[in-house]
Amino acid sequence: MSAPAPSPAARRVNVRTPEVMERVQAEVETHYRSHIVEKIRARGSMLTVGNTTIRLARDFGFCYGVERAIDLAYAARKVFADRRVFLLGEIIHNQEVNRQLTEMGVVSIPNSEHEAMVATMTNEDVVIVPAFGAETRLMKLIGDRGCMVVDTTCGDVMSVWKRVRQYAKTGFTSIIHGKASHEETRATSSRAMGDDGMGNYLVVLTLADVDYVCDYIRHGGDREAFLKRFPAGAHSDDFDPDLHLTRIGVANQTTMLKSETEEVQRRLKQAVLDRHGPEAGVVNFQVFDTICGATQERQDSLFGLLRQPLDVLLVVGGYNSSNTTHLVEIGEQQLPTFFIRTADCLKSLEQIVHFDLHLKAEKESYSTKLASDGPVTVGITAGASCPNNLIEDTVLRVFKLRGVDEATVRAALN
Repeated sequence: MSAPAPSPAARRVNVRTPEVMERVQAEVETHYRSHIVEKIRARGSMLTVGNTTIRLARDFGFCYGVERAIDLAYAARKVFADRRVFLLGEIIHNQEVNRQLTEMGVVSIPNSEHEAMVATMTNEDVVIVPAFGAETRLMKLIGDRGCMVVDTTCGDVMSVWKRVRQYAKTGFTSIIHGKASHEETRATSSRAMGDDGMGNYLVVLTLADVDYVCDYIRHGGDREAFLKRFPAGAHSDDFDPDLHLTRIGVANQTTMLKSETEEVQRRLKQAVLDRHGPEAGVVNFQVFDTICGATQERQDSLFGLLRQPLDVLLVVGGYNSSNTTHLVEIGEQQLPTFFIRTADCLKSLEQIVHFDLHLKAEKESYSTKLASDGPVTVGITAGASCPNNLIEDTVLRVFKLRGVDEATVRAALN
C-alpha cells in the first residue's frame, strides 16, 4: 500500500506587479487621501478660522505597515477578480477600511469562524492574512487546503516573532506584554512555542500582572493560584511557573504604550536579578525593543501636541485598535479627551458619542468649552489604522458645529 500523498502547501503569491499597483494606488488615494489634511500639515499642522483653532498631531494616521496591508488587499482583489477572496478577520482595526474591502467582494471571516471556514476552502481560493498576522495552527490548516495566500503581516510584527522563536530555541520563556485575545498577540504566542512546539509563554497586560509575576519569581508561591490568575490563552498549555520563570525573555504586542512596556521590562529584569544575583541574573534575562516605530512616533507626537494650549482632544479610530486606545490613555491624563470612531460621533456641540475606556462602552457627553461661544482650540490625532479622509471629516465637522462652513475652511487654506 502506497504512502498517502502529502498535504498541498499554501501558495504564497506576489500581487505587487507595477501595473496592478498603479491601479491600486489610484483607488486607495480616492478612498483615503485628504487634501485638507495635507494643507493643514503644510501650515504647521494648525488652522484657525474665526475663534476656532484646530491643531493636528505631527504624526498620525496610516503607517507604512498599514498602507502596505491595504495595498496588498486591494491588489489581491484585482489580481484574483474571478476567485473567492477571504480575509482572516479584519485587515486592520478600522471600520471604514474593512467596509471598503467588503464592498469590493472580499469576505471577512470572524475570528471565531476561522477554522470552520478554512475547512471549506479549496486550492482555488485566496486567503488574505491581515497586518496582525495569524496563528501557526491556522496557517497550517490553510496550507493543508492548498489555498493561495496573500500575506500582509507587518514587518515589525514579524520581528517580534523572530525574537520569541529565538527565546524558545534557547530555552527562554517569552513574557509577552499585550492583550491575550488580540490577533497579533495570539499570533506571537503561537511562535513563542518554537518550531518544535516545546516553548512556553506568558502574556501580561497590566503592571499589576507584572508585579504578581515578579513576586513569584522572587519568592515562589501557589502554582494553581498563579495559573488561575491569567485567562485562557494567556499562557502555554504546559506552563509551570515553578519551572518556566527561571529564564525569561520579554517581548510585546507592537502597539502597546511605550512607557508601560519599558516599565514591564525594568520590573521583570529586577526580579530576575533579585532572584539569581547580578551575574546569573544577566544570563537568565533577555529583552529587545519591539515597539513598532510608528506606534512610538504617534505617541511621541501626541506628547508634543499636548505641550501646546488645547481645550479638547479628539482621538479618531476604531474602538478595538490597540495603538489608538493608548493615545486616548495619554490624552485623558491631561484634558477632556473623546475617543470617536468617525465624525458622525460629533452629533452636536452638546452631544458627542465616544468610547469610554473604563466603561468599555460608548456613552454620550460634551465639552463645555467646545460648546461655548468663546475661543476654543481642538487637538486631533489618530492611530496608525485611521485614514486621512476620516481626519478631514472630523476637522470639517468641528468647524461646522462651530458655525464655519466647508467653503470657508477651504478658502482659509488657499
